[in-house]
Amino acid sequence: MIRFIDHAKMGRGRHGWLDSHFHFSFADYCNPDNVNFGILRVMNDDLVQSGTGFDTHPHENMEIISYVVDGELTHRDSMGNQRVLTRGQVQYMSAGTGVTHSEYNRGAGLLRFFQIWIFPDKKGYEPNYGDLRFKLEDRYDRWLALASSVGNQSSQAPIRIHADINAYAAIISPGRSLEFEVSPERQAYLALIEGNAALRGCAGSGVAPLSLSMRDAAEIGESFDVTASGDAPAHLLIIEMARC
Repeated sequence: MIRFIDHAKMGRGRHGWLDSHFHFSFADYCNPDNVNFGILRVMNDDLVQSGTGFDTHPHENMEIISYVVDGELTHRDSMGNQRVLTRGQVQYMSAGTGVTHSEYNRGAGLLRFFQIWIFPDKKGYEPNYGDLRFKLEDRYDRWLALASSVGNQSSQAPIRIHADINAYAAIISPGRSLEFEVSPERQAYLALIEGNAALRGCAGSGVAPLSLSMRDAAEIGESFDVTASGDAPAHLLIIEMARC
């Protein structure tokens, strides 16, 4: 099973300082048929103008990952953390029993980042924050493991959260392909961050690949391969999880 998601039909939030594409129901975009995908509750593709951002606000009982595409993301929270992240870097936060934070663009250019919310495996964890300064080249033509469950002993991902997911990123060179295995009891959500790609499920041999353009996505229930099409690399993000 592969379900194509056209970015042109996603929810949208335009506020002058902020332009967001909502993969799932969020804020003023309310679609009862598109609330979540498994334990993936929020994936927002946010464009934030220079000198603006999200003022201090609360979260609780949610695992939150932020993936910076371009620009500078300045984070400050009630746990005393203050950090600046740039392209390809990732921050994570277990909101647990409650935390407040702000996210700003203090840089000179446009900030683009993905904010990803995942339901935890239980409520009431102690709040926690961390970030990883991944090198951009570490994901060239390979799946870079970003995050996994605290209890997953087989994963090489350095980020550990309280949820049964595996998060990966890749930048595929034009004309090259990567395979991704999805076991029968699992499923995956793929977001095409930049470039163009052809997506083909391994279960449907002979079926024409599905064409994806920047900001498109797919819900996937089988192993697949993805090829960078066009003249530019394809930059992808995948959240893999148990079916539910």
